[in-house]
Amino acid sequence: MGITFPAGFSASGITAGLKASGNPDLALVRNNGPRFDAAAVFTSNRVAAAPVHWSRQVISDGRADAVVLNSGGANACTGPEGFANTHATAEYVATVLGVSSGDVLVCSTGLIGEQLPMEKILPGVDAAAAALGTGNEFDGGAAAAAAIMTTDTVSKQAGFTGTGYGIGAMAKGAGMLAPGLATMLVVITTDAVLESAQLDAALREATRVSFDRADSDGCMSTNDTVILMSSGASGTTPDETEFTAGLTEVCVGLAKALISDAEGAAHEITIRTFNAATEDDAVEVSRTVARSNLFKTAIFGQDPNWGRVLSAVGTTQAAFEPDELNVSINGVQVCRKGGVGEDRNLVDLAGRNVLVEIDLNAGMQEASLWTNDLTHDYGHENSAYSS
Repeated sequence: MGITFPAGFSASGITAGLKASGNPDLALVRNNGPRFDAAAVFTSNRVAAAPVHWSRQVISDGRADAVVLNSGGANACTGPEGFANTHATAEYVATVLGVSSGDVLVCSTGLIGEQLPMEKILPGVDAAAAALGTGNEFDGGAAAAAAIMTTDTVSKQAGFTGTGYGIGAMAKGAGMLAPGLATMLVVITTDAVLESAQLDAALREATRVSFDRADSDGCMSTNDTVILMSSGASGTTPDETEFTAGLTEVCVGLAKALISDAEGAAHEITIRTFNAATEDDAVEVSRTVARSNLFKTAIFGQDPNWGRVLSAVGTTQAAFEPDELNVSINGVQVCRKGGVGEDRNLVDLAGRNVLVEIDLNAGMQEASLWTNDLTHDYGHENSAYSS
């Protein structure tokens, strides 16, 4: 299931020649209505890309008719020319589709600090528009998901079947995964009948416990964008609690897929902090451990070094007593009451999945974050980035 799973949406993905590899690099998603409600969240990085600035303006009225996305170039740190190129792209999409440019969202991903080749982008829009179907009679959603990949090794799609409506989604992202959001582009579609304010509330709750808790390498991108569009084509107005739960399920699944595909990762790590005084405390503790290079390299080396976990926990402002901390790694309680627990040699880190559980013994709240280990391949990938 992907973005054309809900009724009322068509999509395409084509090769515009932006990537030296010759892989697909431009995607188009169209909302065919009858409704055009939308919401979005963006990176909190103050050095935001031109498409982020443009799309923030577009979404301010709660409507979006289409999204155009390119890989092969981030259009970030490109000054007035970069913003003009984003504007020109939206204007061209609007002309081709017969909609208003003020209702066209733009997303870009790739290398920072280079101008986009507009002589390739605009003909690419023509080709993408020509490839649009009328819905999911062909898998245009899969083509779009493939076209937004950069260092991703696999495309990422997800879906949810609600009571009389559906949710579909695609995402890209494999590095610079850190809260606020990850280095990702995400487009989510639904045929539910919901107003933009309802979509916004649901999206913010879903991203709070999904993408904002995917933390691969502690680095925050300039282009992060998550878009939710509703066509209303199902005619069903869902229970908002059910819709938010379904949307959260989709976002969590995609967030985990991003971590699974993180650059060079050999282990996918879940860090669960529980018995915390507040949820914020639990998030802070899990995030701090997730960002510890000492911890991440230990996991890469299959060393259950719980001392690196405790030393990271000790730098936080969370409420706890050091002699009340417990830590388990893959089910083995290696630290008990702030001291030595079970034999660390009992921990098996040969598999890809790792679960670290941190018991603060300070309350009843909990939160989990997802991260990965730090490997030689990560250094190699990021020393010679190519989209």
